[in-house]
Amino acid sequence: VQLQAYGGGSVQPGGSLRLSCAASGRIFSIGDMGWYRQAPGKQRELVATITSGGTTKFADSVKGRFTIPRDNAKKMVYLQMNSLKVEDTAVYYCNADIATISGRSAYWGQGTQVTVSS
Repeated sequence: VQLQAYGGGSVQPGGSLRLSCAASGRIFSIGDMGWYRQAPGKQRELVATITSGGTTKFADSVKGRFTIPRDNAKKMVYLQMNSLKVEDTAVYYCNADIATISGRSAYWGQGTQVTVSS
């Protein structure tokens, strides 16, 4: 099982970026999916999560600016980031709770860098 994240880059404050994360492999089902981020010198923090049924949760710092669409058929989760701020600069990681023949585990994608600067 792999999670592949992509879509990071550099953007000016106020801009937008869309991150994508695709799950692949011998997957029975996917539960919660989400995005976390880690800024230099800081701990990894939750950005947003979405259940298989579509219930979402957001960090207070991104509420109203980020959304987390999910496509269950494609086994993908996205992070639409609008009105980006300098403090959103971080490495973003996707995460998913995935069931395989071996059981259920949490999987992490590789990080993708998001830089917000003028």
